[in-house]
Amino acid sequence: MTEHKRGLLSLTAGLGSLAMGLTACGGVGSAGGTEEGRPQTGGTLEIIGSGGVDHLDPASAYATYSSSLERAWTRQLFGFPASDDQAAGSRVQADVATRVPTGRNGGISPDGKTYTINLRRGVMWSTTPAREVVAGDFIRGIKRLCNPNPNGTGGNKAYYTDTIAGFRAFCAGYTKVKADDPKAMADYQNTHDVAGMRTVDDHTLVFTLIRPAADFPSILAMEFASPAPKEYDQYVPDSDDFRRHTLSSGPYKIVRYDPKTGITLDRNPNWRAETDPLRKAYVDRIQLQQGQDSPVAAEQQIEAGTADLIWDHVVPTAAIARLKAAHDKRLGIFATANTNPHLRFNFDSPNNLGALRNLKIRQAIEYAINKEALAKIYGGASLNTPLTTVIPPGSTGYRASDLYRTPNFQGDVAKCKTLLAAGMREVGIGALTLNYVYRTSSNHPKVTQSVADNLEACGIQTRLQPTSQDDFYGKFLANPQNSEEGKWDIAAPGWNADWPGVNGRSIVQPLFDGTTCGPNSINYGCFQNTRVDQLIDRALAAKTPGAAAGLWAQADREIMKDAGFVPFLQQLTPLTHSSRVHNALFLQKAQLFDYTNIWLSK
Repeated sequence: MTEHKRGLLSLTAGLGSLAMGLTACGGVGSAGGTEEGRPQTGGTLEIIGSGGVDHLDPASAYATYSSSLERAWTRQLFGFPASDDQAAGSRVQADVATRVPTGRNGGISPDGKTYTINLRRGVMWSTTPAREVVAGDFIRGIKRLCNPNPNGTGGNKAYYTDTIAGFRAFCAGYTKVKADDPKAMADYQNTHDVAGMRTVDDHTLVFTLIRPAADFPSILAMEFASPAPKEYDQYVPDSDDFRRHTLSSGPYKIVRYDPKTGITLDRNPNWRAETDPLRKAYVDRIQLQQGQDSPVAAEQQIEAGTADLIWDHVVPTAAIARLKAAHDKRLGIFATANTNPHLRFNFDSPNNLGALRNLKIRQAIEYAINKEALAKIYGGASLNTPLTTVIPPGSTGYRASDLYRTPNFQGDVAKCKTLLAAGMREVGIGALTLNYVYRTSSNHPKVTQSVADNLEACGIQTRLQPTSQDDFYGKFLANPQNSEEGKWDIAAPGWNADWPGVNGRSIVQPLFDGTTCGPNSINYGCFQNTRVDQLIDRALAAKTPGAAAGLWAQADREIMKDAGFVPFLQQLTPLTHSSRVHNALFLQKAQLFDYTNIWLSK
């Protein structure tokens, strides 16, 4: 998932070693689960940020920031609990489903390919009159992932096409439907079945898989698999009309959406606490205010109490040091599997005669980057470990490797220049200038300038193009037309495993599966390597987690040999909150606090 994701660590346990092990060692700072006091209901949770959501539609939203809000207004069959304990927060639990299916409880067939899922009764849409969420709503929601509209296409439908029988064929047929015609899309969805998805009745779903997949409940815990009400048939996915007419299945509903100023969520009056095991919904309102581009100013507001939480900024480095020294309980530091940020190449770009398709030029850039300098931007080595692989430590398939070793991770200008010169000769160009699109929020401008300086020292010029958080992903990276037109050559997004626990699939496949190129693909710039695609397929078909891990490790090494991207860092995530916030529990999947379990002092 784009941007952050981690689990709570002790500040006093030695952050450098913890960053490598990624094991939870207890709570610190904002370990709200240990705070004294009786939970209180009411109040407005004030969140401050810079930009907006990448998408509002659950079928296409993929940024962790979007996920943090979706937690409040959508529900899924399964989910992960908010917890200060990393292990506890990594265990998939039932949400709308009554239980997690297993072979022992009869939910999974002996061959591991059929899942029978029973739904809770009384989960309600925010409609008037109230209407129950039923099994068919989940099938409609998953089908919407295949819609052909570039802005509304599912962020990672490969999880579903590679697991659910018949879903790939359904998606292929959907590509022929007119992309701006909601009736045509609804007609296709409503008249074409998926062999591996069916309802027995309103409260029973049956999924048939292509092959056994132990992580299937985690895939169904993604917001992409949220239920969709029949009303969504009226709108082009994630269109302006859709954004004005969202319906909630969760404890809150969207009552105000402005792409420039923010989002307000109030209570869904039809939500019933007894049907929701993951969300307490203590506050009355959740309010996101956009437009604060300065992380320093945002942190000042948190500490002054004029805002409660930061949304899309990181805690400024100086503030981290100051709050750590003071043992301030408003600070927490968390860790999960991430490669954040990292440098992506646009392999589709025609600029410089397609120079980024040249291996030597990409390898030159591997040697150019000073990762130690980037770590300092995010608070230094105690919070950030230079990364040299696709899969970070602590994740399924990680194997230590460094194919582009440089002294103290500071880069090697001489090797960069040698490879660059050879690559430019092969391409037939005398100079190289890259369009570098970057976000204006948080530490991204500093990261961009550091990388641009590294490239310049090597002989590569950059044309810097600032953009907002939402346009960065929606307009540039995930838009194939703009990629093919060379609107960007390099960019530095972040990535975090889409779910905690057994997560090998959720790192390599989204980023580097060449069969997934297209609208809203996370394979930004369309990296393609036949050997990598074959290893991904073999890993997905592996009979044991150990066998899969070995194949993911092989795919990792192949990607790095091909210089498919430049890993920068594996980060720990500092988060702060205001003094009136209680029960600020970390949600690994969103890399932020869980808004639905916070309560506020009066």
